[in-house]
Amino acid sequence: MQLAGIHHLTAVTAQASRNHEFYTRTLGLRLVKKSVNQDDVSAYHLFYADGAGSPGTDITFFDWPAARESRGTRSIVRTGFRVGSAASLAWWEKRLADAAVAHRPAAERDGRWTLDFEDGEGQRLALVVEPAPAGPAHPWARSPVPAEHQIRGLGPIGLSVPGLDPTHRVLTSVMNLRPARHYRRDDADVHVYEMGAGGPAAELHVAVEPRQPVARLGAGGVHHVAFRTTLKDYAAWAERLQEKGMPSSGPVDRYYFKSLYFREPGGILFEIATDEPGFAVDEAQDALGERLALPPFLESRRREIEAGLKPLA
Repeated sequence: MQLAGIHHLTAVTAQASRNHEFYTRTLGLRLVKKSVNQDDVSAYHLFYADGAGSPGTDITFFDWPAARESRGTRSIVRTGFRVGSAASLAWWEKRLADAAVAHRPAAERDGRWTLDFEDGEGQRLALVVEPAPAGPAHPWARSPVPAEHQIRGLGPIGLSVPGLDPTHRVLTSVMNLRPARHYRRDDADVHVYEMGAGGPAAELHVAVEPRQPVARLGAGGVHHVAFRTTLKDYAAWAERLQEKGMPSSGPVDRYYFKSLYFREPGGILFEIATDEPGFAVDEAQDALGERLALPPFLESRRREIEAGLKPLA
């Protein structure tokens, strides 16, 4: 039983309108679902993805009035996005410079050309060249980014932990990830774990940073990362977590996918999420994200929920 790759990543914004502008207009992603946090309906939950809303392409945000993240270890420290070529990376480097987006010069890291940058709240991101695509691209026809340069989906996800062994045991003996290689970055040893077919769509990069303070979640930080499974294997993963003694949420139905939540020993929140049924379960494919979408159990509260949300510009 194998996880197929990264399913989604959920982060925190305190500026929903600016967040929407950056991810749709600057990065050219599609808002495929405008919903609310199902555990806190006062907050938007915004999902940005490729043109089809494919599993493995979406970065999502909770809109919380939080102070800025305090960076450190025991946290997710960088979110990768895949692009299709070195020419695309060069195109993006110019685009980010023209838009005055904070970034580092593109450089080769772990054998791949990579461009690190940040959004306006300090969310740490990267564009990674994927010379061998993990699957077909699904560009968004209304994106301001030309189809050949659009972000193809999520790439490697970077974590920081103070010590490797406890996290290594969970990644390998519970989640069945494979140690692939390691490299040095910013005076830290980074250990790469892969799942499924491997490649940048299916990697965790775990930096060991024992001298860093513990991070405090806030705007510009990451809440959790989710890994891909199927409805067929979902119950088996719930059983496996229980058998391995991993405290978890147990099955949670998020309507667009089914979830299991648990924390690895460093305290980072993980989720296992199903590819099915997907974002088109309650909206037409060509109209994804155009209205507030609520799961059935919240529909009776629509008027109350809409009244408590700020309009997105």
